[in-house]
Amino acid sequence: MIVATPDHWHPLITIAAVQSGAHVYVEKPIGHTVMEGRAMVNAARKHRKIVQVGTHRRVSPHNKSGMEFLKTGKAGKIGMVRAFVHYGGGSGQAVPDSEPPKGLDWDMWCGPAPLRPYNKAMHPRGFRQFLDYANGQLGDWGIHWMDQILWWTEEKYPRKIFSTGGRAIKQDNTDSPDHQVVSYEFEDFTAVWEHRQFAANNAEKGENVGCYFYGTEGTFHMGWQSGWTFYPADKKKQTLQEPAQLNKPDDQNIRELWTDFLGAIKSNSLPISDIEVGHRSTNTSLLGMLSYKLGRSIQWDGEKELILNDMEANKLLSRPYRAPYEYPKG
Repeated sequence: MIVATPDHWHPLITIAAVQSGAHVYVEKPIGHTVMEGRAMVNAARKHRKIVQVGTHRRVSPHNKSGMEFLKTGKAGKIGMVRAFVHYGGGSGQAVPDSEPPKGLDWDMWCGPAPLRPYNKAMHPRGFRQFLDYANGQLGDWGIHWMDQILWWTEEKYPRKIFSTGGRAIKQDNTDSPDHQVVSYEFEDFTAVWEHRQFAANNAEKGENVGCYFYGTEGTFHMGWQSGWTFYPADKKKQTLQEPAQLNKPDDQNIRELWTDFLGAIKSNSLPISDIEVGHRSTNTSLLGMLSYKLGRSIQWDGEKELILNDMEANKLLSRPYRAPYEYPKG
């Protein structure tokens, strides 16, 4: 079973599939809210089904070798990680609502999310920038790089999160932030997410996506199309690099992730991007968006999956579903 719908449909379809006896490959992010993800994990475990999440960088050759480089201490002790996605773009313009295309059941497309008028800016490709159906750039691109951070560290979740950002440039129909910064406080290091949808990344003369791991021995960039690069702190040492090995036509390694998924089904073992792993990576992105929506920092108890001393914030860990759909119970 493949779940490749917009984000807001992932939980209900995945849970129904495992209940019916199917193994599932679900695209990232696994859901729109934190508690949906917990319900998905619980359903997979209860029905003993394999659920693989589409965080394909877990199988990309340069990501695997880069993680080995970091985990074996070659970059030294890491005190900070900066994850980023910077793309150019302009202010855009508003697109008027219209009738849905012939053959599209718009009510079904909206499903458990709010029913809004059809708009060409939203469907088929633009929904990730509408917060009723997704969580913006952080909920889309961010999960890949949050996943890389969690893959590297032995810590399973941040303990404090603060986000700020806004819509300084965009003047179109979307309502997600066109720029955003999130600070994640872990026990042993700090992670920072930043994105903007204007000005690209030309000034830094490097790839516009990835993570910089800042260590005592130097700076390690985990990239995408450029592979990884290590810049030693000692200027006498040579810069190290490993190029990417990516499949065409989309420069991803989906095929390898599917091989892992099928192998996990045959061996009845957890896949490399198991639903619990995808849940934690999705949570990290969703908590950044939750802080942005609240306009204040939050303290996260990752074991209990609760925000400490903040009833208003905890309400955002789930959301009401539109009738007749029912929010999944974890």
